Amino acid sequence: MTLANTDLDDVPAPQGQLTLKVMASRQDTNFYGDITGGWLVSHMDQAAELAAGREAGGRTATVAIESMDFLSPVRVGSIVSLFTRIREIGHSSIKIDVEVWTRAPHARHVEERQKVTEACFVMVALDDNGRIRAVRSTRESSVRA
Repeated sequence: MTLANTDLDDVPAPQGQLTLKVMASRQDTNFYGDITGGWLVSHMDQAAELAAGREAGGRTATVAIESMDFLSPVRVGSIVSLFTRIREIGHSSIKIDVEVWTRAPHARHVEERQKVTEACFVMVALDDNGRIRAVRSTRESSVRA
């Protein structure tokens, strides 16, 4: 096996589907001019909601966020891309992996991305009255099987 065929040469890339893309602006900063973690988590929650809603065919809500580490800061003017991937579907819950990648405002190439954070969001499907419901009806489950 040659060195070119190993994982050492792989360039890190986002996993999942591009679900949301936003720009970090000055209004999203704290008193020190940094983009806040709360702003980022809010957008991650929106991306998870979009992905879960598509899978559940309707309303969902966040019930948990598994551990999250921030790997690099988000700078004002950065393009923030949020990628989602369905990890697991239960009876009424959906686990969704959310990855956040940024591209600097003056990056020369679209490929110049940096991973900022990732987390697993646990969402539940809700009915019109806000009660937990099955992700898929019995009829839909048998059609997909």
